[in-house]
Amino acid sequence: MTRKTLGWGLALVVLVIALGVWGFRPRTEAQQAPGQAGPAPKYTVVDTDASNLIVVDNVTNTVYYYTEDPGKEVGEELHLRGSVDLNDVGKPVLRPKAAK
Repeated sequence: MTRKTLGWGLALVVLVIALGVWGFRPRTEAQQAPGQAGPAPKYTVVDTDASNLIVVDNVTNTVYYYTEDPGKEVGEELHLRGSVDLNDVGKPVLRPKAAK
């Protein structure tokens, strides 16, 4: 073999080893199950406008309803008016809980 061929052969072996090491390195990112977009949000806003807000707490399965005091201007404070436990869905009657 000539010196030039030996150099190219050695370069090719080094390249193959480097690619092998790079391809089999341990992964540092967390693996997710297929079909999951990430952790679920704690709250989901169902409906809102300037004077009402309906929110679902995904951890406790509860719907919360907030609204302004009657006669107030848009943009005033929203007050909790009531909630419904979504674990009762499917029962013949759902009873909302009034806010204290």
